[in-house]
Amino acid sequence: MKRFVTTLAVLAFTGAALAQQPPIRIAGIVELSGTGATSGTNFDNGVKLAVKEINAAGGILGRKVEYTSADTQSNPQIAKALSQKAVDDKVYVVMGPVFSGSIIVSMAETKKAEIPNFTGGEAASITQQGNPYVFRTSFTQTTAMPKVAKYLASDLKAKNVAVIWVNNDFGKGGRDTMMKELEKLGVKVVADISTDPGQVDFSGAVLKAKQSNADALFVYTNEEESARALRELRKQGYDKPIVGETVLTSQKVIELAGEAANGAVAHVGLTSDAPQAPIKDFDRKFQAEYKAKGDHNALKGYSAMYIVKVLTEKLGKVDSKAFASAMHGAKFSTKDNPGVLLDVTFDNNGDLDRESFMTKVVNGKQTVVGTLPPAGAK
Repeated sequence: MKRFVTTLAVLAFTGAALAQQPPIRIAGIVELSGTGATSGTNFDNGVKLAVKEINAAGGILGRKVEYTSADTQSNPQIAKALSQKAVDDKVYVVMGPVFSGSIIVSMAETKKAEIPNFTGGEAASITQQGNPYVFRTSFTQTTAMPKVAKYLASDLKAKNVAVIWVNNDFGKGGRDTMMKELEKLGVKVVADISTDPGQVDFSGAVLKAKQSNADALFVYTNEEESARALRELRKQGYDKPIVGETVLTSQKVIELAGEAANGAVAHVGLTSDAPQAPIKDFDRKFQAEYKAKGDHNALKGYSAMYIVKVLTEKLGKVDSKAFASAMHGAKFSTKDNPGVLLDVTFDNNGDLDRESFMTKVVNGKQTVVGTLPPAGAK
Protein backbone atom coordinates (compact mmCIF):
# COMPACT_ATOMS: atom_id res chain seq x y z
CA MET A 1 0.00 0.00 0.00
CA LYS A 2 2.83 2.35 0.88
CA ARG A 3 4.53 1.68 -2.48
CA PHE A 4 1.24 2.39 -4.29
CA VAL A 5 0.84 5.72 -2.51
CA THR A 6 4.44 6.62 -3.31
CA THR A 7 3.89 5.86 -7.00
CA LEU A 8 0.80 8.08 -7.05
CA ALA A 9 2.80 10.86 -5.44
CA VAL A 10 5.54 10.60 -8.06
CA LEU A 11 2.98 10.70 -10.88
CA ALA A 12 1.26 13.71 -9.31
CA PHE A 13 4.59 15.51 -8.96
CA THR A 14 5.49 14.75 -12.60
CA GLY A 15 2.16 16.06 -13.80
CA ALA A 16 2.51 19.21 -11.70
CA ALA A 17 6.03 19.81 -12.98
CA LEU A 18 4.93 19.49 -16.59
CA ALA A 19 2.05 21.88 -16.01
CA GLN A 20 4.24 24.56 -14.40
CA GLN A 21 6.75 24.89 -17.23
CA PRO A 22 6.07 26.25 -20.74
CA PRO A 23 5.69 23.49 -23.34
CA ILE A 24 8.25 22.70 -26.01
CA ARG A 25 6.47 23.58 -29.23
CA ILE A 26 7.01 21.41 -32.30
CA ALA A 27 5.25 21.92 -35.62
CA GLY A 28 4.27 19.20 -38.06
CA ILE A 29 4.02 20.36 -41.68
CA VAL A 30 2.73 17.27 -43.39
CA GLU A 31 0.73 15.95 -46.34
CA LEU A 32 -2.65 15.04 -44.83
CA SER A 33 -4.53 15.32 -48.13
CA GLY A 34 -3.67 15.21 -51.83
CA THR A 35 -1.22 12.82 -53.46
CA GLY A 36 0.95 12.65 -50.35
CA ALA A 37 -1.82 11.84 -47.85
CA THR A 38 -0.67 8.28 -47.17
CA SER A 39 2.94 9.29 -46.54
CA GLY A 40 2.15 12.42 -44.54
CA THR A 41 -0.54 10.86 -42.35
CA ASN A 42 1.71 7.94 -41.41
CA PHE A 43 4.61 10.29 -40.63
CA ASP A 44 2.32 12.52 -38.55
CA ASN A 45 0.89 9.57 -36.62
CA GLY A 46 4.39 8.32 -35.89
CA VAL A 47 5.36 11.68 -34.40
CA LYS A 48 2.14 11.86 -32.38
CA LEU A 49 2.67 8.39 -30.90
CA ALA A 50 6.21 9.33 -29.83
CA VAL A 51 5.00 12.61 -28.31
CA LYS A 52 2.31 10.76 -26.36
CA GLU A 53 4.90 8.36 -24.93
CA ILE A 54 7.43 11.08 -24.19
CA ASN A 55 4.89 13.22 -22.32
CA ALA A 56 3.68 10.20 -20.35
CA ALA A 57 7.28 9.61 -19.26
CA GLY A 58 7.83 13.18 -18.07
CA GLY A 59 8.37 15.14 -21.27
CA ILE A 60 11.73 16.56 -22.34
CA LEU A 61 13.82 18.16 -19.58
CA GLY A 62 10.68 18.13 -17.46
CA ARG A 63 8.67 20.07 -20.05
CA LYS A 64 5.62 18.88 -21.96
CA VAL A 65 5.92 18.55 -25.73
CA GLU A 66 3.19 20.41 -27.61
CA TYR A 67 2.89 19.05 -31.15
CA THR A 68 0.53 20.53 -33.71
CA SER A 69 0.31 19.42 -37.34
CA ALA A 70 -0.95 21.29 -40.39
CA ASP A 71 -1.89 19.99 -43.84
CA THR A 72 0.24 21.04 -46.82
CA GLN A 73 -2.39 19.50 -49.13
CA SER A 74 0.67 18.10 -50.96
CA ASN A 75 1.25 21.60 -52.32
CA PRO A 76 4.78 23.08 -52.05
CA GLN A 77 3.55 26.67 -51.79
CA ILE A 78 1.18 25.81 -48.95
CA ALA A 79 4.08 24.00 -47.26
CA LYS A 80 6.14 27.17 -47.56
CA ALA A 81 3.37 29.28 -46.01
CA LEU A 82 2.96 26.82 -43.14
CA SER A 83 6.70 26.87 -42.51
CA GLN A 84 6.55 30.65 -42.20
CA LYS A 85 3.68 30.30 -39.71
CA ALA A 86 5.74 27.80 -37.70
CA VAL A 87 8.59 30.31 -37.65
CA ASP A 88 6.22 33.04 -36.46
CA ASP A 89 5.01 30.68 -33.73
CA LYS A 90 8.63 30.30 -32.56
CA VAL A 91 8.64 26.51 -32.57
CA TYR A 92 11.67 24.50 -31.46
CA VAL A 93 11.69 21.98 -34.32
CA VAL A 94 9.70 21.41 -37.52
CA MET A 95 8.69 17.90 -38.62
CA GLY A 96 8.07 17.55 -42.37
CA PRO A 97 7.11 17.88 -45.11
CA VAL A 98 7.60 14.32 -46.38
CA PHE A 99 7.51 15.06 -50.11
CA SER A 100 10.75 16.24 -51.68
CA GLY A 101 9.11 18.93 -53.80
CA SER A 102 7.59 20.54 -50.71
CA ILE A 103 10.63 20.46 -48.42
CA ILE A 104 12.85 21.87 -51.16
CA VAL A 105 10.58 24.94 -51.19
CA SER A 106 9.65 25.20 -47.50
CA MET A 107 13.04 24.64 -45.88
CA ALA A 108 14.20 28.11 -46.90
CA GLU A 109 11.94 29.51 -44.17
CA THR A 110 13.24 27.27 -41.38
CA LYS A 111 16.80 27.88 -42.52
CA LYS A 112 16.40 31.67 -42.23
CA ALA A 113 14.94 31.27 -38.75
CA GLU A 114 17.64 28.75 -37.72
CA ILE A 115 15.07 26.09 -36.80
CA PRO A 116 15.92 22.37 -37.21
CA ASN A 117 13.74 20.73 -39.85
CA PHE A 118 13.31 16.95 -40.20
CA THR A 119 12.06 15.63 -43.54
CA GLY A 120 11.11 12.33 -45.09
CA GLY A 121 12.10 13.60 -48.55
CA GLU A 122 14.58 11.43 -50.44
CA ALA A 123 15.67 13.75 -53.26
CA ALA A 124 19.45 14.05 -53.19
CA SER A 125 19.31 17.81 -53.76
CA ILE A 126 17.68 18.47 -50.36
CA THR A 127 20.95 18.09 -48.45
CA GLN A 128 23.22 19.29 -51.23
CA GLN A 129 22.34 22.97 -50.82
CA GLY A 130 24.40 23.68 -47.72
CA ASN A 131 21.41 24.01 -45.39
CA PRO A 132 22.68 23.25 -41.86
CA TYR A 133 19.15 23.02 -40.44
CA VAL A 134 17.66 20.21 -42.54
CA PHE A 135 17.92 16.55 -41.49
CA ARG A 136 16.61 13.42 -43.14
CA THR A 137 14.52 10.67 -41.61
CA SER A 138 15.12 8.57 -44.73
CA PHE A 139 18.07 7.58 -46.86
CA THR A 140 19.13 9.98 -49.56
CA GLN A 141 18.75 8.59 -53.06
CA THR A 142 22.54 8.58 -53.38
CA THR A 143 22.67 6.08 -50.50
CA ALA A 144 19.71 3.90 -51.43
CA MET A 145 20.02 3.63 -55.21
CA PRO A 146 23.45 1.95 -55.25
CA LYS A 147 21.97 -0.85 -53.11
CA VAL A 148 19.07 -1.32 -55.54
CA ALA A 149 21.33 -1.17 -58.59
CA LYS A 150 23.63 -3.77 -57.05
CA TYR A 151 20.64 -6.05 -56.42
CA LEU A 152 19.55 -5.74 -60.06
CA ALA A 153 23.03 -6.42 -61.40
CA SER A 154 24.35 -9.00 -58.92
CA ASP A 155 21.32 -10.83 -57.57
CA LEU A 156 19.07 -10.73 -60.63
CA LYS A 157 21.95 -10.75 -63.15
CA ALA A 158 20.04 -8.16 -65.19
CA LYS A 159 21.90 -6.93 -68.27
CA ASN A 160 19.24 -4.35 -69.07
CA VAL A 161 16.25 -2.81 -67.28
CA ALA A 162 13.17 -0.71 -67.90
CA VAL A 163 12.47 2.21 -65.56
CA ILE A 164 9.02 3.64 -64.71
CA TRP A 165 9.28 6.83 -62.66
CA VAL A 166 7.09 9.73 -61.51
CA ASN A 167 7.95 13.11 -62.99
CA ASN A 168 8.38 15.24 -59.86
CA ASP A 169 11.37 16.18 -57.69
CA PHE A 170 11.26 12.84 -55.88
CA GLY A 171 10.97 10.75 -59.02
CA LYS A 172 13.41 12.69 -61.15
CA GLY A 173 16.09 12.62 -58.45
CA GLY A 174 15.67 8.87 -58.03
CA ARG A 175 15.63 8.21 -61.74
CA ASP A 176 18.78 10.27 -62.35
CA THR A 177 20.67 8.61 -59.51
CA MET A 178 19.60 5.12 -60.57
CA MET A 179 20.70 5.79 -64.16
CA LYS A 180 24.21 6.68 -62.97
CA GLU A 181 24.45 3.65 -60.68
CA LEU A 182 23.27 1.23 -63.36
CA GLU A 183 25.75 2.68 -65.82
CA LYS A 184 28.60 2.08 -63.36
CA LEU A 185 27.58 -1.58 -63.20
CA GLY A 186 27.25 -1.98 -66.94
CA VAL A 187 23.46 -2.36 -66.86
CA LYS A 188 21.69 -0.72 -69.80
CA VAL A 189 18.39 1.16 -69.45
CA VAL A 190 16.34 0.13 -72.51
CA ALA A 191 13.11 1.94 -71.57
CA ASP A 192 12.98 5.26 -69.70
CA ILE A 193 9.28 5.78 -68.92
CA SER A 194 8.06 8.99 -67.29
CA THR A 195 4.62 9.16 -65.60
CA ASP A 196 2.66 12.01 -64.00
CA PRO A 197 1.96 12.51 -60.26
CA GLY A 198 -1.49 11.09 -59.58
CA GLN A 199 -1.59 9.25 -62.90
CA VAL A 200 -4.48 6.78 -63.10
CA ASP A 201 -3.93 4.90 -66.37
CA PHE A 202 -0.69 2.90 -66.51
CA SER A 203 -1.56 0.80 -69.53
CA GLY A 204 0.72 2.76 -71.87
CA ALA A 205 3.65 2.78 -69.43
CA VAL A 206 3.39 -0.94 -68.82
CA LEU A 207 3.09 -1.68 -72.52
CA LYS A 208 6.34 0.21 -73.14
CA ALA A 209 8.04 -1.78 -70.39
CA LYS A 210 6.84 -5.07 -71.89
CA GLN A 211 7.88 -4.11 -75.40
CA SER A 212 11.39 -3.23 -74.20
CA ASN A 213 11.92 -6.91 -73.30
CA ALA A 214 14.14 -5.80 -70.39
CA ASP A 215 15.45 -8.36 -67.91
CA ALA A 216 13.79 -6.49 -65.03
CA LEU A 217 11.65 -3.44 -64.26
CA PHE A 218 12.46 -0.72 -61.73
CA VAL A 219 9.37 1.21 -60.49
CA TYR A 220 9.85 4.51 -58.65
CA THR A 221 6.50 6.24 -58.07
CA ASN A 222 4.31 7.27 -55.13
CA GLU A 223 2.02 4.85 -53.25
CA GLU A 224 -1.21 5.10 -55.24
CA GLU A 225 0.59 5.17 -58.58
CA SER A 226 2.75 2.19 -57.59
CA ALA A 227 -0.37 0.16 -56.81
CA ARG A 228 -1.91 1.11 -60.16
CA ALA A 229 1.29 0.15 -61.94
CA LEU A 230 1.38 -3.25 -60.21
CA ARG A 231 -2.26 -3.95 -61.05
CA GLU A 232 -1.66 -3.05 -64.71
CA LEU A 233 1.51 -5.16 -64.81
CA ARG A 234 -0.50 -8.14 -63.55
CA LYS A 235 -3.31 -7.41 -66.01
CA GLN A 236 -0.92 -7.38 -68.96
CA GLY A 237 0.81 -10.55 -67.78
CA TYR A 238 4.22 -9.00 -67.08
CA ASP A 239 6.48 -11.85 -65.96
CA LYS A 240 9.89 -10.23 -65.33
CA PRO A 241 11.18 -9.18 -61.86
CA ILE A 242 9.64 -5.95 -60.53
CA VAL A 243 11.93 -4.00 -58.19
CA GLY A 244 11.51 -0.73 -56.30
CA GLU A 245 12.88 1.42 -53.50
CA THR A 246 10.91 1.76 -50.24
CA VAL A 247 7.45 2.57 -51.64
CA LEU A 248 6.83 -0.46 -53.87
CA THR A 249 6.40 -2.98 -51.04
CA SER A 250 4.87 -0.59 -48.49
CA GLN A 251 1.71 -1.50 -46.61
CA LYS A 252 -0.48 0.98 -48.49
CA VAL A 253 0.67 -0.31 -51.88
CA ILE A 254 0.02 -3.90 -50.80
CA GLU A 255 -3.49 -2.96 -49.64
CA LEU A 256 -4.29 -1.11 -52.87
CA ALA A 257 -2.67 -3.55 -55.29
CA GLY A 258 -3.97 -6.75 -53.69
CA GLU A 259 -2.63 -9.94 -55.27
CA ALA A 260 -0.81 -7.88 -57.92
CA ALA A 261 1.73 -6.86 -55.27
CA ASN A 262 2.91 -10.44 -54.72
CA GLY A 263 6.47 -10.95 -55.90
CA ALA A 264 7.43 -7.28 -55.89
CA VAL A 265 10.84 -6.62 -54.31
CA ALA A 266 12.14 -3.38 -52.77
CA HIS A 267 14.97 -2.00 -50.71
CA VAL A 268 13.59 -0.20 -47.65
CA GLY A 269 15.31 1.93 -45.06
CA LEU A 270 12.70 1.14 -42.40
CA THR A 271 9.88 -1.38 -42.17
CA SER A 272 7.48 -2.44 -39.43
CA ASP A 273 8.22 -6.03 -40.43
CA ALA A 274 11.91 -5.83 -39.51
CA PRO A 275 13.06 -8.40 -36.93
CA GLN A 276 14.67 -5.95 -34.48
CA ALA A 277 12.99 -5.84 -31.06
CA PRO A 278 12.50 -2.03 -30.89
CA ILE A 279 10.73 -2.09 -34.27
CA LYS A 280 8.52 -5.01 -33.26
CA ASP A 281 7.58 -3.08 -30.12
CA PHE A 282 6.80 0.02 -32.20
CA ASP A 283 4.61 -2.02 -34.55
CA ARG A 284 2.59 -3.38 -31.65
CA LYS A 285 2.05 0.06 -30.11
CA PHE A 286 1.25 1.76 -33.42
CA GLN A 287 -1.40 -0.81 -34.32
CA ALA A 288 -2.93 -0.54 -30.86
CA GLU A 289 -3.09 3.25 -31.19
CA TYR A 290 -4.30 3.59 -34.78
CA LYS A 291 -5.86 0.19 -35.56
CA ALA A 292 -3.66 -0.01 -38.65
CA LYS A 293 -0.14 -1.05 -39.54
CA GLY A 294 2.29 1.83 -39.91
CA ASP A 295 4.45 2.15 -42.99
CA HIS A 296 8.05 3.34 -43.24
CA ASN A 297 6.93 6.96 -42.86
CA ALA A 298 5.36 6.18 -39.47
CA LEU A 299 8.67 4.77 -38.23
CA LYS A 300 10.51 7.83 -39.57
CA GLY A 301 8.28 10.27 -37.71
CA TYR A 302 8.42 8.26 -34.49
CA SER A 303 12.19 7.84 -34.57
CA ALA A 304 12.79 11.51 -35.44
CA MET A 305 10.78 12.65 -32.43
CA TYR A 306 12.85 10.44 -30.14
CA ILE A 307 16.03 11.85 -31.67
CA VAL A 308 14.76 15.31 -30.68
CA LYS A 309 14.23 14.07 -27.12
CA VAL A 310 17.58 12.31 -26.81
CA LEU A 311 19.73 15.11 -28.20
CA THR A 312 17.88 17.88 -26.35
CA GLU A 313 18.37 16.11 -23.04
CA LYS A 314 22.02 15.53 -23.88
CA LEU A 315 22.42 19.27 -24.51
CA GLY A 316 20.52 20.08 -21.32
CA LYS A 317 18.68 22.97 -22.93
CA VAL A 318 16.01 23.80 -25.51
CA ASP A 319 18.04 25.74 -28.06
CA SER A 320 17.22 25.31 -31.76
CA LYS A 321 20.56 26.55 -33.05
CA ALA A 322 22.58 24.41 -30.61
CA PHE A 323 20.44 21.39 -31.48
CA ALA A 324 21.09 21.78 -35.22
CA SER A 325 24.81 22.16 -34.64
CA ALA A 326 24.93 19.03 -32.45
CA MET A 327 23.04 16.98 -35.06
CA HIS A 328 26.00 17.08 -37.45
CA GLY A 329 28.06 13.98 -36.73
CA ALA A 330 25.61 12.79 -34.06
CA LYS A 331 25.26 9.09 -33.25
CA PHE A 332 22.24 7.46 -31.62
CA SER A 333 22.04 3.88 -30.34
CA THR A 334 18.97 1.80 -29.61
CA LYS A 335 20.75 0.25 -26.63
CA ASP A 336 20.45 3.50 -24.71
CA ASN A 337 17.49 4.98 -26.62
CA PRO A 338 15.03 2.30 -27.87
CA GLY A 339 12.71 4.89 -29.41
CA VAL A 340 15.33 5.66 -32.06
CA LEU A 341 14.55 2.11 -33.39
CA LEU A 342 17.89 1.48 -35.17
CA ASP A 343 21.45 2.66 -34.49
CA VAL A 344 21.85 5.74 -36.68
CA THR A 345 24.48 8.35 -37.51
CA PHE A 346 24.16 11.74 -39.21
CA ASP A 347 26.83 13.33 -41.39
CA ASN A 348 27.64 17.00 -41.83
CA ASN A 349 25.05 17.37 -44.59
CA GLY A 350 22.18 16.08 -42.46
CA ASP A 351 22.06 12.69 -44.20
CA LEU A 352 21.70 9.54 -42.11
CA ASP A 353 23.22 6.08 -42.27
CA ARG A 354 21.94 2.87 -40.67
CA GLU A 355 21.01 -0.72 -41.49
CA SER A 356 18.41 -1.28 -44.20
CA PHE A 357 16.41 -4.17 -45.61
CA MET A 358 15.51 -6.02 -48.76
CA THR A 359 11.83 -6.97 -48.77
CA LYS A 360 9.49 -9.03 -50.91
CA VAL A 361 5.70 -9.23 -50.96
CA VAL A 362 4.71 -12.82 -50.20
CA ASN A 363 1.05 -13.83 -49.89
CA GLY A 364 -0.01 -10.21 -49.43
CA LYS A 365 2.55 -9.37 -46.77
CA GLN A 366 5.85 -7.51 -46.83
CA THR A 367 8.56 -9.99 -45.83
CA VAL A 368 12.13 -9.08 -44.93
CA VAL A 369 14.43 -11.27 -47.02
CA GLY A 370 17.72 -9.63 -46.09
CA THR A 371 19.36 -7.08 -43.78
CA LEU A 372 21.96 -4.82 -45.34
CA PRO A 373 24.73 -3.10 -43.34
CA PRO A 374 25.04 0.70 -43.13
CA ALA A 375 26.57 2.20 -46.28
CA GLY A 376 29.56 3.33 -44.23
CA ALA A 377 30.18 -0.06 -42.64
CA LYS A 378 33.61 -1.58 -43.29
